[in-house]
Amino acid sequence: MCGICGSIDASRESSVDVLRSSVGQMAEAMAHRGPDDQDEWVDETEGLAVAYRRLAIIDTSELGHQPMASSCGRYVLVYNGEIYNHREMRRALEGRGRRFRGHSDTEVLIEAISEWGLEATLRKTNGMFGLAVWDRKRRLLCLARDRLGEKPLYYGWNGRTFLFASEVRALSARNDFEGQINRDSLSLLIRFNFIPARYSIFDGIQKLAPGSFVEVSPDKPGELPTPRLYWSLHDVVRDGASNGHKVDEREALELFEELFLDSVERRLISDVPLGAFLSGGIDSSLVVAAMSRLSSVPVRTFTIGFPNAAFNEAREAAAVAQHLGTDHTELYVSPQEAIDTIPRLPALYDEPFADSSQIPTQLVAELARKDVTVALSGDGGDESFAGYPRHKFAQRLAPFLSHLPRRGRMLVARAARARSAAEWDRTFAQIDRMVPARLRVSRPGDKLGRAADLFGIDNPDLLYRDLLATSPNPTSFVLGASEPATILTEPQSWPPGLSPMQMMMYLDTAIYLPDDILTKVDRATMATSLEARVPFLDHRLVEFAWGLPTNLKYRRGQSKYLPKQMLAKYVPSRLFERPKMGFGVPLDEWLRGPLREWAEDLLDENRMQTDGYLNHENVRKMWVEHLSGVRDRKYNLWGILMFQAWLANLKRAPATAG
Repeated sequence: MCGICGSIDASRESSVDVLRSSVGQMAEAMAHRGPDDQDEWVDETEGLAVAYRRLAIIDTSELGHQPMASSCGRYVLVYNGEIYNHREMRRALEGRGRRFRGHSDTEVLIEAISEWGLEATLRKTNGMFGLAVWDRKRRLLCLARDRLGEKPLYYGWNGRTFLFASEVRALSARNDFEGQINRDSLSLLIRFNFIPARYSIFDGIQKLAPGSFVEVSPDKPGELPTPRLYWSLHDVVRDGASNGHKVDEREALELFEELFLDSVERRLISDVPLGAFLSGGIDSSLVVAAMSRLSSVPVRTFTIGFPNAAFNEAREAAAVAQHLGTDHTELYVSPQEAIDTIPRLPALYDEPFADSSQIPTQLVAELARKDVTVALSGDGGDESFAGYPRHKFAQRLAPFLSHLPRRGRMLVARAARARSAAEWDRTFAQIDRMVPARLRVSRPGDKLGRAADLFGIDNPDLLYRDLLATSPNPTSFVLGASEPATILTEPQSWPPGLSPMQMMMYLDTAIYLPDDILTKVDRATMATSLEARVPFLDHRLVEFAWGLPTNLKYRRGQSKYLPKQMLAKYVPSRLFERPKMGFGVPLDEWLRGPLREWAEDLLDENRMQTDGYLNHENVRKMWVEHLSGVRDRKYNLWGILMFQAWLANLKRAPATAG
């Protein structure tokens, strides 16, 4: 695991020293991604320089050092990630006469590219990565990203200089970086609280899409070729949904268990201490159960707890840990300790990002890093096995909504909005005393508010976009913005014939997973020099899941049917059969209380007017609504606050490279 970066000076006017110094300082801006080593490689003739920061995980010796050249000398590689099937690839390469000096996956990857070419090698890999390889013969820089988007990669032209990096902070560390904020991208942030690929917060800088690669020529300054796919989620979903596996439930469970155990086992390969995040939910519990079965020693597990019961899963996690016999560490965090994390977030997230679960994610990453260097995560199970409440909504209510007259939907929405979220929470708290635990709803006030918004939707093709949105009209908050198209506004590009549930699962995997969930996990873990591995995102498992009939994912109102059947073999169902809670914090209360002064400063009218990005009148109106309790605006406000805090951090950060 590491951070990578590089540049091409198309003018070829920079000296070796200048090229090496500037790219080295870009790498230094990502020191947290790799505290163990740093080096650069320069081709003065082509104006090319690449660098990396290393977090040594496999083959911690000098034989795993990057940048790494192929044995034939044609290719030079910098690479961030892990190739989980590198041993099989190595054996295949040895059968073709290749010889190796060490046992790193980096050496296997560069020799595979030399033997089979880049695209064929990418198709053979099972892993997570962002990589850059310089082909000295073809004089092309090739960038590639893993299939599901676990590892990030930014790139673009800055004048006549091409730049790429694992994090955009490495680009903005250069004093020649133009860095104009893209207002259209900002409108996407306000809508979703994250910026979807291919966009980034800066003009001219793109995120490489998952499952794709792009080739850049130093002879064509300013030109960005269209990335090419080596793996297509669209095709996987289309083929799986239309063809599917002709298997019965018992056979499906056997195949799933075999695949899942293999995925976990591959992610246990490490030359440094390893553990897992454990929330007590289905996905993380299944990961830890598999680890426990495969490990000869107790698995190290880590959980964050909160005093507020509505946001606390620590007791459930502890019960699962005790049953599985893990070496469990839990840390109860006071509201003030969590709040104290917030001022650090703009520096940790190199472009503005506003999923408030970033707060507990950061805290659990810091807890785990005290004892391990690698942590397995349960992320990715919701997307493949219908785990989000919106999947249930799509399956049960979307058809009903499409036939309900608009007038009726408006009456329902008005009724839901008649009371504040806090008032609904108090009402449901009374009802909860009379219903079984499995039927209770966590944070019902939030969910009713979201439902009220959805009842106003007229276009079913925009249902998912509006479900995901925190702000239905983001351009009303961003001056001079036009919201750009995304996959969510292009239904003609979706796989045909999907049910409402399948459509939402597809879009979750295509946009919400890489641009929200995996971005959050990558930045939170790498900020502490911790590597996160995600067994549910083994591409073989994703492909298998899409070939399953829906009733093996969602049955009788219950999601994740097949994972639950496997987990029940290891953990009593009473320990995990409960409503999905999520990983959150009481943000609405904090904004009205201990965070109010911090927020007031960021939302100062004069400040917003001086910066010139936000419509201060509309923002202030929303802030007053939230403070009064008339509307719960925490999610809308959080995106704006994180942008304002990020912008302030950007202004303070000194330019360090030329």
